[in-house]
Amino acid sequence: DDIEKSLRNNELVVGRLALYILALKSSCHDLESVHLTHNEMESLLIHLKKEMEEEKQNIAFGHRPKTSYYQYSLGILALCVSGVRVSTHVSQKLIHAVEHRQLKHGESSCVDSHAVAGMALQCLKDEGIAVKDNAELDRALATIKQRLLDSKRADGHMGNEFSTGLAVQALMAMGSQMEECGSKQTYHNPMAISQVLPALHQRTYLHLKSQECRSENEVLPSHGQVSLQVEVVKSSGASSVFLHVPRGSSLFEALNLLQDKQTGFTFNTEDSLWGPFLSVVNEERALQKNDRRYWHISSVGNSLTQGIKDYKIDLSQKITVKNTGY
Repeated sequence: DDIEKSLRNNELVVGRLALYILALKSSCHDLESVHLTHNEMESLLIHLKKEMEEEKQNIAFGHRPKTSYYQYSLGILALCVSGVRVSTHVSQKLIHAVEHRQLKHGESSCVDSHAVAGMALQCLKDEGIAVKDNAELDRALATIKQRLLDSKRADGHMGNEFSTGLAVQALMAMGSQMEECGSKQTYHNPMAISQVLPALHQRTYLHLKSQECRSENEVLPSHGQVSLQVEVVKSSGASSVFLHVPRGSSLFEALNLLQDKQTGFTFNTEDSLWGPFLSVVNEERALQKNDRRYWHISSVGNSLTQGIKDYKIDLSQKITVKNTGY
């Protein structure tokens, strides 16, 4: 809503739009299917590319972007990790800014801007996206790397507490080996957290390029298998099936795996605010409000206190699904 409001006021939203795109990509959304409300024919990526062209013109005539080089760098980064070609004229403006020390806040070098610029330019290099001069790109990356290293304080932070996460990400993206470390700083702001968490896990925004996305129904890989017995108690009697599932699978994933194996087990769910719940098992419905019935689920005799998507199967066990009245 904030982005849409700014667009209605003819304001540039390069940085916010780039961050929104990065967030959507990290959540495995199909970016081509996400459109702006005010123009449903234009995807977020297309609009960002248009705004980057406008910013390029602002730099050409006003010698700086209308927003900032931090936002300009975010725009290049978001386009690059999303697999969108970045114009050589757009990338050249950032390379030129690095070489001529234009990434600064007042008279001080801006660590945040250098960090995002480093990741953006490294992404272009990694993806083989054409730039005006490859040697110039390498010099810009080397310059950014050195400036980030020079920003390190005695307490280990780079720039300040809130720029360190981005700086560490950038250095890792540019090939520096960073020691694994914890942070004594407490962060409450979502923006700060989103910058620090990847660094703490030895990852960077560039990992979004190769992120593996899975469907909700796909069983995640895990270490080892556990045996599972699923007993279904219908009004006509009980039956059991057995299978092995990856350790750590959710009950929902296990039931899907069981159904896919064509063992004679079938189920359907209905959605609720607390997640999906069983409605039909082996062609018997137990979700009739008038009959006041439901599928009661227990593990080794103990009622589950979590939903089927939240309950994890870490040990071999027997799950009982019983048509129950209340």
